[in-house]
Amino acid sequence: MVDRNQYYSSAPTRSQAEIDEGLRAYMLTVYNYMASALALTGLAAYITANTPALLNLIYSVQGGVIAPTLLGYIVMFSPLAFVLALSFGINRMQASTAQMVFWAFAVVMGLSLSNILLYYTGASIAKTFFVTAAAFGSLSLFGYTTKKNLSGMGSFLIMGLFGLIIASIVNIFLNSGPLDFVISIVGVLIFAGLTAYDTQRIKLMYLEGEHSETASKKAIMGALSLYLDFINMFLFLLRFMGSRE
Repeated sequence: MVDRNQYYSSAPTRSQAEIDEGLRAYMLTVYNYMASALALTGLAAYITANTPALLNLIYSVQGGVIAPTLLGYIVMFSPLAFVLALSFGINRMQASTAQMVFWAFAVVMGLSLSNILLYYTGASIAKTFFVTAAAFGSLSLFGYTTKKNLSGMGSFLIMGLFGLIIASIVNIFLNSGPLDFVISIVGVLIFAGLTAYDTQRIKLMYLEGEHSETASKKAIMGALSLYLDFINMFLFLLRFMGSRE
C-alpha cells in the first residue's frame, strides 16, 4: 500500500492542492467507469428480459420454474472468466484492450442478471437499487475521507468473503432458509465494508504524474472492484427488499 504522506514528501515541486486535484480527477475517472458499467449492465439485463428470442436462449420455463439452459450456465459463469482475465492479465494488456474487456464483462453481467427482472417486480428492484446507491455513496465517501487505515479491516473482510462463498456453495445442497437468511445479512455487511476498504485502497494506489497508460489500467481495476462491491451489495439487499412477481 502506498504511503501517501511519503509520496507528498518526495514531490516538492507539486503543491498538495495540485496533487489532490489530480487525485480527485483520478477518482472521478474510476467512478465514471463504474457508473458506465452499471448502466451498461442494466441496459443489457433489460433488453435480454424483454426480448423473448434472446431470453429463451438463456432460460427455459418448465412448470413455472425458470431454469438456465446450457448457454445460460455458460453466461452465468462467464463474468468470472472476465474478472480473472483482467485480474491476472491486466499488466500484459494495453489500456484500450482492458477497457474493451471491462465493457464486455459489464454486458455479460447484464445477461446473467436478467433473471432478476423475471423474479422481482420492477418497483422493488428500483427501490433496492436506490437504497444500494445511497449506502454505497456514503460508504465510499467514508473510505475516501477517513484518516483511519482500513487495511486490517480489509484482510478480515476478504477472509469473511471466502467463508461466505463456501457457505453459499454448501447451502446449494442444504437449501436451508435460515442459513440463506444469515448468508444474506453477512453478505450485505461484508460488501458494505469492502466498499469503504476498496475506496481507500484505490485512493492510496494513486501516484501523481505516472504514465497515463498505467493510470488508465489502475482506474479500470479500481472501477471493477467498486462495481463488484455495488452489484453484490445490491443482490444481497434484493433478497430482503425484493417483491416477487
